[in-house]
Amino acid sequence: MPPTDKNGSPPAASGTAAPPPKLKRELGLWMATALVIGNMVGSGIFLLPSSLAATAGPVSIIAWVFTGIGAMLLALVFARLGRTYPKTGGPYVYVRKAFGDFMGFWTGWSYWINAWVGNGAIAIAFAGYLAVFWSRASTYWIATLIAIGLVWLLTLVNVAGVKQAGRVQAVTTVVKFVPLLVIGVVGLFFMHGSNFQPFTLTHGFDWGISSAALLTLWAFIGLESATVPAEEVKDPERTIPRATIVGTGAATALYLISSIALFGMIASSTLAKSTSPFADGANVIFGGTWGGKAIAVVAMFSIFGVLNGWILLQGRVPLAAAQDGLFPKQFARVDEKRRTPVFGIVASSVLITGMLALNFQQKGGVVTLFTDIIIIATLTALIPYAFAASAEVYLFITDRPSFSGVNLARSTVIAMLALAYSSWAIWGAGFKPVTEGVMLLLAGIPVFLWVKWRASQEQAVETAREPVAAPPAAASHREEVRA
Repeated sequence: MPPTDKNGSPPAASGTAAPPPKLKRELGLWMATALVIGNMVGSGIFLLPSSLAATAGPVSIIAWVFTGIGAMLLALVFARLGRTYPKTGGPYVYVRKAFGDFMGFWTGWSYWINAWVGNGAIAIAFAGYLAVFWSRASTYWIATLIAIGLVWLLTLVNVAGVKQAGRVQAVTTVVKFVPLLVIGVVGLFFMHGSNFQPFTLTHGFDWGISSAALLTLWAFIGLESATVPAEEVKDPERTIPRATIVGTGAATALYLISSIALFGMIASSTLAKSTSPFADGANVIFGGTWGGKAIAVVAMFSIFGVLNGWILLQGRVPLAAAQDGLFPKQFARVDEKRRTPVFGIVASSVLITGMLALNFQQKGGVVTLFTDIIIIATLTALIPYAFAASAEVYLFITDRPSFSGVNLARSTVIAMLALAYSSWAIWGAGFKPVTEGVMLLLAGIPVFLWVKWRASQEQAVETAREPVAAPPAAASHREEVRA
């Protein structure tokens, strides 16, 4: 048997550098599905009913239906792309393959912003539910400290390795999904028709539904989660599409049932002011406060799990981009012992900490801060979604053999509908959020130019170091004859 090193790889040849450490395939079907469900079912569903009650009222239930359909279209797109191109990076990989380096960079940059900005909102939501037990947790400066502490605790878990992060995700997914489904189903029997009044579109169909749809989409961000760590997924061609479709479908059913139940149990005016709407719903069902406290515990487990999953992802997209020379090369480092992109995970958590600290004096409370952050985070996720749908159609044309066995006509229609849905959701955000999102994207251009410049400089240095080959003897003889 040939000798191997401690990682099971052949030793490097004498005088040559050892190959860089690679990611390990540790995520099976259950862990991958838990990653999808866990990254969606978290702070979104637990705090969104309050944001939706303030934005559109009971009519936002229609937005859940629209968003559920759009999310399933996007899930089908990512399922096909993930099966065809099972490489770490998710939407970044597909867009770069279709449209080249710059569009690939922009997709990776946007998705990375979505990851770490959204993680700030998730951590803030945890503090909102902790306020059920400790009222001072709703004070913004205390909520900020709690959020920062939670971010760094889960950063350490993810630095330890993907297997540890996957186990945390699997446990927290079970803990949160079953009780939420129970509250949603049982709550249907405690609804009052008067709580759905007025069921009107205050701002008209376009703005009333579109603005609510953007908020509900936050709860679906993460449907592509199984595609991002593709090189850490076992049997990715089969596991990724299954995890994506099953996870998105399960989350859609849960969201719709639980939202109908909450709006039916609690008046919108009350729901809009709640920092823990599911806890309030449990109090209506079970009476007293014990039910609310139990759900608050479930909510904190849920948010803990979703933050764990997104901290896992926040290091993977910049890893893929850096390995392709489109992000600073520090992001390409994989720790030899833990096999995780430690630099990317830690750098992203530093940015989360800075963002939360800069918003230390935010006025309007936890719900207002949560809503403001998720609008930007959702926008920066929608752009990669739209690009990925476009990339699939383009790849159907330019790389048709890779999609053997796929009904291209039907798949093209689905991809175009997913693109139309993503564009509609972006439009529904309104002028100010879209402007802020575009400015965040433009901020990446100097980074792209700097990375490309550094690469050209390094290439020039390498070229200068190469020895100049002597002219062939035959050529020298010909020159003498001509003389």
